[in-house]
Amino acid sequence: MPYEIEPQLHTVPLATLRPTQMTVGLREVANKRQQWRSIADTSGPAFLGSHMIPVVIGPKQQYWLIDHHHLARALHDEGLEHVLVSVVARLDRLDKAAFLTFMDNRNWLHTFDRHGERRGYADLPRKLSKMTDDPYRSLAGEVRRAGGYAKSLTPYSEFLWADFFRHHIAEKLVLDAFEKSIDRALKLAHGKSTAHLPGWCGKD
Repeated sequence: MPYEIEPQLHTVPLATLRPTQMTVGLREVANKRQQWRSIADTSGPAFLGSHMIPVVIGPKQQYWLIDHHHLARALHDEGLEHVLVSVVARLDRLDKAAFLTFMDNRNWLHTFDRHGERRGYADLPRKLSKMTDDPYRSLAGEVRRAGGYAKSLTPYSEFLWADFFRHHIAEKLVLDAFEKSIDRALKLAHGKSTAHLPGWCGKD
């Protein structure tokens, strides 16, 4: 997701960050937790300094993260208390309704639940720990890393792929035989039925 980052850096408690999406892929989070544990003692500070969390300052001076939800959740679950954020926009002068409408129009909100159904703004989790698991988001991440599609600047591109897989691969397969679901998803990703999705790299 491309941002014009302002030269404003803040250290913010992870527990106070407001998510702008309802779900994460907990397999993705687990992978990032493992990656963090492998570098925490040696290059942890350098990693955090180069992976700042982009945020928008909203009403009541609350920090809303607009990307890196999986990383933020992983660091939170690993017990980190603070993270360095970069301020993308200050919208604290708006009231809550105007703020959420603006965020939605900028595609800075993704109010879809683990079933791919759109929910109201009030259903957004208030804490990182309250984001629920969408196994198809984990599947989409693994498929991209396996070469199923290219990384895209399209906002929430992985969720678009996740929703496609949701309608074409049984959840039981994803939950009980994840590696097999990856193989199935890779075949779909390289086919023409996914040509409309961001980062598609199949053959015409």
